[in-house]
Amino acid sequence: MIDNIHWLGHDTFRIAGDRIIYTDPFKIRKKDKADIILITHEHYDHCSVDDIAKLQGEQTVIVATADCAEKLSGNIKIVRPGDRLTVLGVEIEVVPSYNLDKQFHTKDKGWVGYIFTLNGKRIYLAGDTDYIPEMKDFKADIALLPVSGTYVMTAEEAVRAALDIGPEIAVPMHYGSIVGSVDDAVRFAKGLIDKVEVRILEQE
Repeated sequence: MIDNIHWLGHDTFRIAGDRIIYTDPFKIRKKDKADIILITHEHYDHCSVDDIAKLQGEQTVIVATADCAEKLSGNIKIVRPGDRLTVLGVEIEVVPSYNLDKQFHTKDKGWVGYIFTLNGKRIYLAGDTDYIPEMKDFKADIALLPVSGTYVMTAEEAVRAALDIGPEIAVPMHYGSIVGSVDDAVRFAKGLIDKVEVRILEQE
């Protein structure tokens, strides 16, 4: 399954399986048709109306928080932490995503991450979050985790998150675009040597 996960930069992934899923489309370079688009929160680099339009077809389902849904049109499922839903046969769990000691993504906003099952694998998209207590209860085969600090958890905090979640593979994200660099991804990988396999994906 990991070979079907393509990193397009920042928090944007194209994940191909039984369905084509895009996460937080941002700076999309070529048009495509997504079956499902998962949006974690309404910041411009995660809920980009122009980029979503490049992927949205008549059958596309967008899963998003209420504040993001206000900007969009089409088939939209509004979610909040704790929700569970099935979209086009894909099981989706909506989990909290927030900062502990910063004001960029406060818990009261109700912003989210997702754990969704595609081709039998549970994939966790963290969204913009710190290392939060709820992660001890998350279970995923593949974890997509932010590592750049400033707005999200640092590489070192992301290591702790990965150890809590216990995925087969962890993939660093949220670097190289607005904040952070590949050095953050490398520090993350080094912190998990002999504990969790880390794949640093080349940006496509």
